[in-house]
This record gives sequence, C-alpha cells and structure tokens, in this order.
Amino acid sequence: MTQAASPARTVILTVDDDPGVSRAVARDLRRRYGESHRIVRAESGDAALDALRELKLRGDQVAVILADYRMPQMDGIEFLEQAIDVFPGARRVLLTAYADTNAAIDAINVIDLDHYLLKPWDPPEEKLYPVVDDLLDAWRVSDYKPVGACKVVGHRWSARSSGVREFLARNQVPYRWYSSDTPEGERLLKAAGQDGQRLPLVITPTGTPLVEPDDQDIAAHVGLATTPTSEFYDLVVIGGGPAGLGSAVYGASEGLRTVLVERSATGGQAGQSSRIENYLGFPDGVSGAQLTDRARRQAAKFGAEILTAREVTGLEVTGASRTIRFSDGSSISAHAVILATGVSYRQLDAPGLADLTGCGVFYGSALTEAAACQGHDVYIVGGANSAGQAAMYLARGAKSVTILVRGSSLAASMSHYLIEQIDNAPNITVRPGTVVESAHGSDHLEQLTLRDVDSGHTELVDAQWLFVFIGAAPLTGWLDGTVLRDDRGFIMAGPDMTPDGQPPRGWELDRPPYHLETSVPGVFVAGDARAESAKRVASAVGEGAMAVMLVHRYLEQS
Repeated sequence: MTQAASPARTVILTVDDDPGVSRAVARDLRRRYGESHRIVRAESGDAALDALRELKLRGDQVAVILADYRMPQMDGIEFLEQAIDVFPGARRVLLTAYADTNAAIDAINVIDLDHYLLKPWDPPEEKLYPVVDDLLDAWRVSDYKPVGACKVVGHRWSARSSGVREFLARNQVPYRWYSSDTPEGERLLKAAGQDGQRLPLVITPTGTPLVEPDDQDIAAHVGLATTPTSEFYDLVVIGGGPAGLGSAVYGASEGLRTVLVERSATGGQAGQSSRIENYLGFPDGVSGAQLTDRARRQAAKFGAEILTAREVTGLEVTGASRTIRFSDGSSISAHAVILATGVSYRQLDAPGLADLTGCGVFYGSALTEAAACQGHDVYIVGGANSAGQAAMYLARGAKSVTILVRGSSLAASMSHYLIEQIDNAPNITVRPGTVVESAHGSDHLEQLTLRDVDSGHTELVDAQWLFVFIGAAPLTGWLDGTVLRDDRGFIMAGPDMTPDGQPPRGWELDRPPYHLETSVPGVFVAGDARAESAKRVASAVGEGAMAVMLVHRYLEQS
C-alpha cells in the first residue's frame, strides 16, 4: 500500500488487483485531489480492508472508496459490502468493464452503490473527475459525522473491559485497545495518573480520561446523545432493535415528534449478527451492524431523536399522557409509547460460567472478540439462527468451531440455508445431544466439561472461547404491575388479551384493544418482547411499522 504523506486530509481509497491499473487510478486521483485529499492505494480486497481498519482506529475520515469489480478471492462488491461496516458514510464506486454493468446495477441495491465507472475513463477530466467531485460534495453535506477515536486500556481477560469494547463497537465509535501490561498501555495509565488497579481506562478523543466509566458516561463523552431535547413527545419508542428502529423511522417520517430510547446500542440482538441472509431485499445477505446503521441513519434523517445508554425503569399513566421514568430519576412524557425492548439471551446455568462471563464466556456474538479467536478452538452453545450465523462468522479464522446442541439436530430451530452452510464448512462440527456441564479457569476460560444427555458420559476439553445463544428472556421486568404479561414475561397485546371476547381487567375504553395495543391504552408492543411473536428481523420491522399505524388511529380517537 502506498499513500500520500499528510494524515490530516480526508482519504480517497482505491483498490485494484492489477498493479498497473492501480497505479494509474491513484495517479489520476492524486493529480486532481492530491492537494486536498490523501490518496490510499491497495491491490487486494484484504489489503484495502486492513487499510480501512487502520484509518478507522486512527480516527481518519474516508470520503470515497473506488473498487475494481473483478478481483480474485474477494470481488469489488464483496469488498465494498465489508467496507460499509468500517466506514458507513463513505461514498462507494465500482470500477467495471462493459460486460459487468449488470453486476454493477445489482450492486446499487445490494451495497447502496453510489456510482459505477466503466474502464477506461480517458479523459478523466470528462469521465472520472465530475463523478468524484459530486460524490465528495455529497459526502461533505451528509449528516454522517464520524466520532474521533478513543483509547481503551484494560485487562485482556476482564468482563468490564470486554463490555466497554463491545459498547463502543456496537455504537460504531472507533477505538484503539491497549492491554494494561504493554508499554503503551502503561504509558497511557501513567499519563492519566493511574496505577492500573482501576480498569478499564477510557481516554476520549479530546484527551479526557474516564476511569471505570459506565456506558452512559462513555456515551456522553464520545458524542452519543443521552439527554432528551424535550419533555414531551408524540411518541416514545423504548428499545433500539429492528422493531424499535422500524417504529422510529415510520413515526418520524409520518410527522410524529419521536424519540427512541436505547439502554445499550441500537440494533438489539440482530445488530450483533455477523450475517443475516434471509432478510427481504438483501439476496447476498447483510450484517446486523450494516442493517442497523442504515436504519439508525434513516430514522435520524426523518428527525427522530435517538438516546443511547439510557435505562428505562418505569411507565406511568397520567390522564392522556404516558410518562417514562429513567434510572437517574428523570422522565419524559408522550401521547403514546411503543415497547420494543426485545429479549436477551438466557444465562447458561452451569458451575464456573458466571465467574468467567466476559473472560472467555460470552452471551451473544461478541464480534469484538472474533479477531482474538484466530487459530483457536471455539465452542458455541445453541441451535437457532443466531448460533449458526456466529458459527459461520467465527469459522473464518478459528481453527475449529464446535456447536453444542441439546436436541438431536439443528433442524428443529435453525433455518435450512444455515444448516447447509454449516454442513459444508470443513472446520465446523455439530455435536447433538451435548451440554456444558461446567467451565474451568482461573482468570479466563481454559476448559469445559461436556456431558452427553443420553448416556451421561462426560468429557473434559480445552477451550478458551465459549459463545452462548440459548433461549430468549424478555426485557420487561420493569413493567411488572403496569401492563399484562404472560407467565414468561412476554407482553400480551390485542386479541391475545381477549380470548373470551372480554377486555382485560382495568380496560376503561368502549372499544377493544387494537392488535398491538397492550392492556394500557396508547401503549403498544412490537417485536420479540410481544407474546407469541415470530422472533424474526423482518416481522419485528413490520410490527414496528404497524404499531405506528395503530398509534395514529389511537391519537385520532383520543
């Protein structure tokens, strides 16, 4: 990779596997934009991704990415699809031959391609520069504002250090990780006046040191909105998963003053997925982070407020208003509320696991740990799509991936397309009828005891990584005594509350509850937190949109 000297300038990156063409593209770009932009050149998709990640960690900004379509190992569309996750705001250009124009047209929908250029483009003054000029202008006025890079100093096997990295990554805040026992980590600790006893240490882009910060403290210092701009809204959406984001997009786009409140990071469980391949409109699949970022930006474009790292602890009804109380004692109110709190993975009940959570044992995909799994043996517990998606992603670099399933096969809970992919992956093994009996390790996971559920036979295996995807527990405990829930905690709504044709207890209106309306008028539920929901991304988004339609109906009749 070659590049211009000044790191302060916005980057234009180009990738082409033909060295001669690569140099020619960089030469043309440097001739026109070298004074105002830094030109970065790579000769493979992998090298270009490495360059993008390095730029991201340094806090640099990438405005335009130009990628050749025909490259070995990773073609231009595959590269740009991964590049979106690193720099979602960069404008994307595919360089194609005339014979590849159909692929370029398809890429407009697959990766939000901004433009495709036919090679050769002689003269560049007519065929290259006008296109790049327009893309740079569009990038400058876009609402995508990259956040400067943080520095995180922590212990490699620390649950909280892992949690901070996950929080930053899921909120797309660039950061650099430094182990506390490395020279650079020790230097940063000393500069912050710390001796390493209180970790993690987060140093914000402005140089402010945060010692053992909570998520809200981090969010407030890295540019994430945590404070509402108003005391009253038309609609409050609680939860930033697919259902919540869908509600925010449709609510704000239809003129409702909308605020979305998320306790951790937008995307929910779907946002942690490495690959969603059965979502409508993405035939080549889409990562959860990619889908989440698009939805978040879409909601913001329509004017929805998005609050991060705010925990909701109560819901109160006061006349026609619905009041949401936060853990810090503050509150906001609205005409209507949509509960899209989603679910969390159930904890695996086995000796040793609780002490090792975050230290080799993770619930959910924990994609920030994937790089550290390179060349290691990885174990996954669970048989649903989330487990399968994680297995396929981790298998790219892990020595082996073993899926442990209590049942007799994956067929009962995993989509057929994923089962086929797993069957064809040479380093993935499925062990049916197997559970984790216990976990062992001092400061991090070192071994697992596995048990055959039929024979009772146990086996001790070496393991540093265990990812758990078992069952779903609704995040609705804070609603106890407020809205009607089933015996598992899922929120009842609409006809499910009126099996005998009678309204739920306490219902005072002369109409029955709307389809997604809870036992509290004007409070609706969408997505995985709803009893008997489909637990799929597409259905959650659809319910979010439908809930907004019912909110309008409720407001019209109030």
